[in-house]
Amino acid sequence: MGTPKGAVFFSVVGRLYYGFDIYSVKLPPLLPCGDAYTDLTERRLTDGVSVNFNGNFIDETGSLAYVSERTGSARIYQNRPDAKHPKALPSIAGSLFHDRPTVKNGSLYFVSAHEPADQPFKSSCAVYVSSVREQGIVRLTPRGAVDYSPALSRSGELIAVASYGFRPWPGEFHDLQTDIIVFRGSEPEKRTVVCERGGWPTWCGDSTIFFHRKADDGWWSIFRVDLPEIFEAASGDIRKFVEPRRITPSGVHVFTPSASHDGKRIAVATRRQGSEFRHVEIYDTESGSFFKVTEKLNSSFHHYNPFFSPESGLLGYHRFRGESDAEPGELTVPHLEHIISPIKDVKLIRINGYFPSFSPKGDLIATNHEFRGLQILKRDGSKRWTVLKDRMAFQTSWSPTEKGVVYTSVGPIFESSHSAVQIARISFEPADLTDREEIPAEVKTLTKEGSGNNAFPSCSPDGKFLVFRSGRSGHKNLYIIDAVQGETKSEARRLTEGPWTDTMPSWSPDGEIIAFSSNRHNDNPEAYSIYIIRQDGTDLRRVTLAGQESNKERVNHVCFSPDSQWLLFTGNLGGVTAEPVSLPNQFQPYGELFISRLDGSELQRLTWNSYEDGTPAWHPWEPDEVDLEGLSLGIECGEPLRGQFEEPRWITFDV
Repeated sequence: MGTPKGAVFFSVVGRLYYGFDIYSVKLPPLLPCGDAYTDLTERRLTDGVSVNFNGNFIDETGSLAYVSERTGSARIYQNRPDAKHPKALPSIAGSLFHDRPTVKNGSLYFVSAHEPADQPFKSSCAVYVSSVREQGIVRLTPRGAVDYSPALSRSGELIAVASYGFRPWPGEFHDLQTDIIVFRGSEPEKRTVVCERGGWPTWCGDSTIFFHRKADDGWWSIFRVDLPEIFEAASGDIRKFVEPRRITPSGVHVFTPSASHDGKRIAVATRRQGSEFRHVEIYDTESGSFFKVTEKLNSSFHHYNPFFSPESGLLGYHRFRGESDAEPGELTVPHLEHIISPIKDVKLIRINGYFPSFSPKGDLIATNHEFRGLQILKRDGSKRWTVLKDRMAFQTSWSPTEKGVVYTSVGPIFESSHSAVQIARISFEPADLTDREEIPAEVKTLTKEGSGNNAFPSCSPDGKFLVFRSGRSGHKNLYIIDAVQGETKSEARRLTEGPWTDTMPSWSPDGEIIAFSSNRHNDNPEAYSIYIIRQDGTDLRRVTLAGQESNKERVNHVCFSPDSQWLLFTGNLGGVTAEPVSLPNQFQPYGELFISRLDGSELQRLTWNSYEDGTPAWHPWEPDEVDLEGLSLGIECGEPLRGQFEEPRWITFDV
C-alpha cells in the first residue's frame, strides 16, 4: 500500500478573479451634511500581489495587519506606510489557513485551522495569540470548541468571538447561528455566553458589543448588547442579564460591523435593493442614519469587511483592485497557480478552469473554462487553446489511448433529469496546437437525442468505454456506452438503478472499479456519499467517511490516485472555515479537498480556505517534474483579471 504522491489539479469558485487589495480613506471628525461622504481620497495599502483581505489597523499612521495568499496559503502580514514590502508576522508555520488578525498591546490575535477537529463536520477554526516580538503561540479557544471572527475590546483585556462552542456544525451556511462569547485573554477558559445567534462582533470600549445577525424579518442587521456591571463576577451564561437590541432597520442588508472607538459610528457593509454591489457605509448610532462611503468612490465594485483605526480617523476595507490603480501584471489571472500542500509528495495546483483531465502523456490538460466549450492547456500553463467554442460544456475525460480525443458533456449544467445534455466525443489534431488560439475539431454526439440529461463521462483505461450519468429513466443513474460509436452501435448498458441520483462517476486507472457520488443512502436529497462498483454492476458498497452522519455528508467530484489506491474528492467534512456572509458568492463555502483509502480509512485533508474547491484530477507526476516556481504567479501566462464575482445568492434573493 503506497503513500499518496503526484500532482493534484483542482478548480475553485471565484477566487482566481478576486484580485483583492486593502484600501483606506481618512475620515473627517464630523459626519457630512448630506447622506454621503463626498470629498474622500482613497489610498491603496497593499501591493497588488495575489489577494489581500481582512485587515485591521495597528495605529493611526495606516500600519496594517492583514491576510494575504501570496505564498500559496493564507498567512498574516504587516504593512507600514513607509515600507516597500510587507513583513510576515509570527503566525503558525504549519497552518495553511489564518484569518482576522488584530495587533494589540504587542500581541497578534488571529484565527487558525491547523489543529484537527475532534469529529467530522466540525470546523477546526480556533483563536490564537502570539507575541509580535517574541516566539511562542498560545491557543485561546478550548479544545473541542470552534471560534470565528475574534475582536478585542478597547483595553485589549476582553475578546469576543462568534462561536459554536462545543456544538457540532448542523450543516447550515446561509446563517451559521453562532453565539457571541466573551472571555479574557488571561483566562480564556472562563467563557461567557453573551447572546445567541450572532456573528462578527466588534467592541465599543470594554462593555458594548455590536454584531450582525439575520433578523426575524429576513434582513441581516446590526444588534447591540451592553455587558452588565456584574460581568466581572459572571461566568458561563449571562443572557438573562442582557437583551440584544436591533439598531439598523429592515429594508437593507447590513453586516460585518466595525465600531468606532466611542461607539457613535459603525462602519458596515450593506446590500441595498436596487444595487448590484456591496458597499461600505457608516451608520450613526445617535441619529439612526446611514452615510455612504464607497458608492461615491467606486460605484461598480464590491467592498468588503470595513474596519476603523484605533481612534477612528481611518476607515479600511478590501475590494477588487481595478484597472485604475493596478500595475502591469497585477491584473492577470494565471492559468495555473501553486498551492501549499500538507502532504510532502502531493503537489497542489489550482487551475483556471473546471474539470481538468490529462492527455495520455500528461503534457496537456483539458478543461471547461467558465463552463464554456473545451480548452486545452499546456502542462506548465504557458499556453491555452480553444477546441470547442460558444457551447455550454462541463466535465472532461481525455481518452487514455488517444492524444487528440476528449469527452465532455454539452448542454446546461445543474438542470433536471429531462434537460437536453449530451455526451460528445471531441476529436482534434494535436499537431494543430501551434500559435493560433482556436483549433478545429470534430464533434460527435454519442448519446441518443431525447435521452435526457447525459453528463459526467469518464473513460475506461483501455479507451473502449465510457461511464456516465443519465436521467433518461426519470432518475439520474449510471450507464456505460462504447467510447467511439456511442449509442449508434448498441444501447447504453445500465449500471445502477433506483429512485435517487448517482452521479460524477470516475473509472479507476487499473480498470477494476468505478467510484461515484450518490444520495441513495438516506432521505436527504442534498446528502451525497461515495460509492464503489465494478463495471459489471457487482460489489456495490458505500465508502464510509464519517460514520453514522451520512445525512450531513456532501461529498462529490470523486476520482482516483494514479495507483488506484486512494480516492480524491471534495466534501464538507471540515465544516465551515469563515463566516460565509463576509465572502463573495460560493455555492458551497465548505467544499475542501480530501483523500482517503478505498475503504474510507486514512482520511486526510488537502486544502484549508473559505472557498469552494472542487473538480480535482490526480496525475502521477514526480515532485521534480512540476515546475512550482513557474506556476506560482503566472503573470505572463494568463488572462485579464476582470473582478467578476457576485453576492451570495441567498442574500440577494432571500428578501
